[in-house]
Amino acid sequence: MIDIIIAVIAGILAITLHEAAHGYAALAMGDDTAKRAGRLSLNPLVHVDRVGTILLPLGLAVGQLLTIGRVAFMFGWAKPVPVAAWKFRNPRQAMMVVAAAGPAMNFALAFLASLALLALFPDAQVDDARLPVLFLIAFIEFNLVLGLFNLIPLPPLDGGRIIVGLLPSGLASAWASVERYGIVIVILLVVVLPEMSKDLGSRIDPVGWVLNRALPWALMTELHWAAAVLALFGG
Repeated sequence: MIDIIIAVIAGILAITLHEAAHGYAALAMGDDTAKRAGRLSLNPLVHVDRVGTILLPLGLAVGQLLTIGRVAFMFGWAKPVPVAAWKFRNPRQAMMVVAAAGPAMNFALAFLASLALLALFPDAQVDDARLPVLFLIAFIEFNLVLGLFNLIPLPPLDGGRIIVGLLPSGLASAWASVERYGIVIVILLVVVLPEMSKDLGSRIDPVGWVLNRALPWALMTELHWAAAVLALFGG
C-alpha cells in the first residue's frame, strides 16, 4: 500500500508539473488560452484526468505489485493543456517549444530530486526502506519515464510535435495528420501488442525495449550531474 501511495503521489506531481510547463511555455510564446481556461495552475486537480491520471496508473501499480512485486511500468495521461497555435507568430516552431517544455520540466524535476537524494541521503542503498528515499527514487524514475516516453516522435506525444516543428512544411503537415490516430497507435504499441504477442509465445514490446535501455542511462546521467553539482558547491 505504501508503494502504491508513493507511486500515485509521484505520478500526479510529475504529470501536473509537466502539463503546467506546457501552459506557461504557451503563455510565454503569446498564447493565453490556458491562462484564460484556468489551466496555469500547480493545483493537481486542475490537470488530473480521472481515468488517465488516477484509475489507470493505480490499476497498473496494483496489478504489478500483486504479480511481480514491484512497479516496473506505468502509463497514463492528464487533461491536455489547451493551446491555440494560430496565436503564435510562427505556429510550428512555437508548438515545438511548447511541446518540449513538458519533457524538459520532467528532466529538471528528476535532476532536482537527484540533488536532494544525494545531498540528504548520501548513504542510501537500492533496498533502502526510508519513506523519503523511496519517494525521491520513485519521483526521479517517474519523471524520467514520463519525459522519455513523451519524446517518442509520434503525435500527439510531445516528441511528435517536436518533429513536426523540425520537418519541412510538406512533411510536417503529413506527420501532423497522424495525430488523429496517434493515441490509438500508442495504445496498440504500449498495451495491446506486448500482451497479444506474449500470448503467442514471443513478447514484442518496442516501446518497453527502448525505455528499458534509455532509462538506466538517463538515471545515471541525472545522478552523475547531481553529484558533480554537489561536489562543485561543496568544495
